[in-house]
Amino acid sequence: MKNTKIFYNEENSKILNSYEKSLEMIKKICLETKQSEEVGELKRLYKFFNHTGEFILKLADIEKTLGEEYFNSKSFEELKHENYRLYEELIGDNYKKSYANPKYAVEVLGNGVGQLLSAFYVRIREGISHAFRNRIFRLEENNQIFVQAFNSIKENEVDYTILKNIIIRPFLNREALIRDAKYFNEECLNTNYRFYTETVLSTDLTDIRYLFRFDNYISENEIRMAQYLTTYPMDKLEKLSKAIVEAFLRGFIADNKARGDRNVVRLIYSVGQEIIIKQLIKEFENNGFECVFQLAQSTSPNEQYEYDHRFDNSLYLDERYTTLKEETYDIAYKLTEHCFSKLSGPMIFERFGEIPFSPENKSECLKLSEEQEELLQSHENNINEIYYKYEPKDNTNYCIVALPHPGIGEDFENIFEETLKINMMDNSFHEAIQQRIIDVLDRGEYVHIVGKDGNETDIKVKLQEIKNPDKETNFANMVAESNIPLGEVYTSPKLKGTNGIFHIKDAYVELKYKDLKLLFEDGYVVDYSCSNFDDENDNRKYVHENLMKLYNKLPLGEFAIGTNTEAHVMAKKYGILDLLPILISEKMGPHFAIGDTAFVWGEDTPVYNLLNGKEVIARDNEKSILRKENVDEAYTGIHTDIPLPYEEIGCIAVITEDGDRIDIIRDGRFVLEGTEELNSPFDR
Repeated sequence: MKNTKIFYNEENSKILNSYEKSLEMIKKICLETKQSEEVGELKRLYKFFNHTGEFILKLADIEKTLGEEYFNSKSFEELKHENYRLYEELIGDNYKKSYANPKYAVEVLGNGVGQLLSAFYVRIREGISHAFRNRIFRLEENNQIFVQAFNSIKENEVDYTILKNIIIRPFLNREALIRDAKYFNEECLNTNYRFYTETVLSTDLTDIRYLFRFDNYISENEIRMAQYLTTYPMDKLEKLSKAIVEAFLRGFIADNKARGDRNVVRLIYSVGQEIIIKQLIKEFENNGFECVFQLAQSTSPNEQYEYDHRFDNSLYLDERYTTLKEETYDIAYKLTEHCFSKLSGPMIFERFGEIPFSPENKSECLKLSEEQEELLQSHENNINEIYYKYEPKDNTNYCIVALPHPGIGEDFENIFEETLKINMMDNSFHEAIQQRIIDVLDRGEYVHIVGKDGNETDIKVKLQEIKNPDKETNFANMVAESNIPLGEVYTSPKLKGTNGIFHIKDAYVELKYKDLKLLFEDGYVVDYSCSNFDDENDNRKYVHENLMKLYNKLPLGEFAIGTNTEAHVMAKKYGILDLLPILISEKMGPHFAIGDTAFVWGEDTPVYNLLNGKEVIARDNEKSILRKENVDEAYTGIHTDIPLPYEEIGCIAVITEDGDRIDIIRDGRFVLEGTEELNSPFDR
């Protein structure tokens, strides 16, 4: 029996009779809606309910049949085919005729009802995860809504208000919100929940059929990655695991955090990396830690699908919902406080190689109103405040590392090897050179960054005032700790006096931006543009929704200079600059982070550079310090790093109060005395 059946037995047992009855009703609805030709105006709606009902029945069959015998009796090709069938309608051109596509749903079901039922269908599709994890109670919740929605249309024809109230009901159900938040925490942190653990630690990972045990779309990326690692030298993975655990531990020291007896690490990784993760767990155990699994990610079957539904919450986002959500969220966290008390933070294993996604803007997609945008910002801040009560920044750390997946191209194996080396570079070498950079930066009133060769960047970043130079510094000296690979010095700039334009010809920040320009006035982005679309309004909306995260202005939370020239040369060598994750690209030149500072929710904990013991005083700025009076005004819940590649740098110079100018980088190369060795990768 699967562990999840035991884990959810009590919750499921409450609704089993109701669940079986709802499935019988859905079978009848599917039979009835096959006769769609006979219902006139309701014909297209009957087709929707027939398709959706058949999918619900398919999920019920999956939940009932999945088990050890199922996975052991089927061949790799059979499991692969069945996985593909679950996601088939989202892949490629199939999506054009899917009810999950708001454009198609509106075309066949009409405006208003089309968007509503498309969002509902997405919720039904989320049942894939419920079926794989035996969350029958969640499947039953969707079943009841489906039946009620169909009966409403049958009895009232199309009454949008009635239909909407039925579909959004779970988002306003107090008990359901507490239950779901509680179980989310239990799944992430309770060692008795072993959905991932049993697969990673107890199955034969050389038999890559194991991939299909997860509730993920499994593409060639996951398959080839798993195959590659089955023959990969274990001694290299052991070395990597040691370096990662050392970095995780170093993060507590570097950030002056008191871990106490917190010894549980939550893992977030990508499907296909299980052999690495299994070795990493052993290394954590050798250092006295226990690991739990929070999430295993995989290739998206369709990024446009996810983009199209990013604002489905507009259907129910109002003050009633946000108040209820925050109240129940806090209750659920109190109920699972015993799990959080041992949590030391997340270990995140990213992967990269996807071609940057440039979405299509669809008028049919649901949007937030201006009032909802403001409400969402306040709501997310309140949720973060609750969260950090249970996972306090003062006592927990995090660590992120990234490796390529085979989709990056024919040079995958070479890129993998070189990325492995970059992730294990010598801390002491970079720490000493970075300290030379910091020593000069600490003499400055501001830093002047200017682009070249068509890059229009021209911005002056104001630095905080250092009152005691012998004991204080503005910049953190970061090597391999919370972020791997090593290589940056960073600060929280002073907002007032930070002015100018920041320009990137091609920016890859989750999404692709062409000719991204951000105008800063006294530390805030007050205007922005890009050239992704022909229509300027579409461009502004694109930046507003995706980079600005619906804020009209955002502060400059961080300014940093990356020193990892090895990573940059590797990326240039293989032509993958546009495929790197921010985690690596931010180490390859200066970067600006809009939103909160790097010290968000932990500003009151003193931080010291390990090399010279100086306190990093630039932990606050004029916005974050508002937490002392009104925490709602202090934070944005956003920290988005935007790097500027070396090739586009005309100069980065420190300007002192006396007007002296000291160049750190000129024409893409380090020119500050004592940093010349950083150029050696450029010269090979």
